[in-house]
Amino acid sequence: MSIRILYLDDDAAIVRLVSKAVERLGYQLTRAETPEEALTLLEAESFDVMVLDHYLQSITGHEVLKRLRARDISVPVVYVTGSNEAQIAIEAMKAGASDYVIKAVSDDFMPLLISAIEHSVANAQLRVAKERADEETRLAKERAEALLAEVNHRVANSLALVASLLRLQISNSRSDEVKSELAETQARITAIAGMHRSLYTSDDVSRVELDRYLSTLTSELSGSLQNPEKPLHLVLDADPISITADRAVSVGMIVTELVTNAFKYAYPDRSGGEVRVRLKRTGENEALLRVEDDGVGIQPGSAPTGTGLGSRIVKSMAATLGPGLSHLETPNGTIVEVPLQILIAPAARN
Repeated sequence: MSIRILYLDDDAAIVRLVSKAVERLGYQLTRAETPEEALTLLEAESFDVMVLDHYLQSITGHEVLKRLRARDISVPVVYVTGSNEAQIAIEAMKAGASDYVIKAVSDDFMPLLISAIEHSVANAQLRVAKERADEETRLAKERAEALLAEVNHRVANSLALVASLLRLQISNSRSDEVKSELAETQARITAIAGMHRSLYTSDDVSRVELDRYLSTLTSELSGSLQNPEKPLHLVLDADPISITADRAVSVGMIVTELVTNAFKYAYPDRSGGEVRVRLKRTGENEALLRVEDDGVGIQPGSAPTGTGLGSRIVKSMAATLGPGLSHLETPNGTIVEVPLQILIAPAARN
C-alpha cells in the first residue's frame, strides 16, 4: 500500500530524515514549509495523512488544526511535539488530530512516527468504508420502503376496485338480503384497503397510525351505511397509537363489524342515535378499543342476528390482539370492549 504524506514543518533536516525512512517503505512524502502552502496542497491534491509539527515560524499546529476544520479538510493528522509537552499533544487530539508522537533524540521517534502514520491511514480508511456501508444500507432501506409503499398502493387500488364492483352488484341486486350481505362484504374489503392506503401515505411503511386510519375508516363507514330515514351519528375518539399492519387489519375489521351491527340493529324503532368508537391507551403496551351505542342492547344468551359471520370475525380478530372481546353490562345500549397489545411480545411471536 502506497501512502501519500504531507509533512508541515519548518525544520528541513527532520523532514529529510523522515522522507528517507518512509520512502524505503514505498511511501511518498511532500513537504510544506508554511501553513498556507500546506492548505493549498491539501485543496489541490489528495493526501492520505498529514504530519504536523507544533512549533512553526509564525503560528502553532493548534492554529493549523483550526484552519483545517474551517475549510472542512478531513485528512487524518499525526501531531508532533516536544518530549516534555504531552499536554500540547492532548489538546491537539481534542482539536481533531488522529494521533500524536513525541519528538525525541532517541531512536524510537522514527518507528513511532511511521506506526502512527500507518494506523491513522488505516483508521481513516475503515471510517470511510463504514460511512460508505452505512450509506449503501440507507439507500437499500429507502429502495425497499419505496417498493413496499408501491405494493401497498397497488393493493389498496385493487381492493378499491373490488369494492366498486361490489357496489355495482349491490345496485343491480333485487334482493334486500343479498344487498345487505354484499354491503357487509364491501365494508370489510374497504377496511383492509384503508389499512394499505394508510401504509403507503405514512413515513413508516411497516406501521399504521391507528387514529388516522380509524378516522378515515369511520368516515367511509358512516357514508356507506347511512340511511336517510334513520340518520345515525358516528363519533370517533382515538389516541395517537402506532401498530403493525397485520394488527391494524384486525382492529379495522372489528370496528367495521361492530359499527355495522350498531347501524343495523341498535336503533330499530327510533329516528336515529349515536355510535361511539373509542381507542385509548391504557398502559405502555396496552390500549382499549371500545364501541358503544345507546340503543336497545343485546339480550343475554340471545342468538346472533343474521348469519353470525360478523360475530365470528370479531371474536377471531379480538383473540389475535389480546385477551379477547367482552360485553359490558349497561342499562341502555351496548358496550363492547377489546383490549389490545400495541407491540407483540417475543413469546407471542413463537
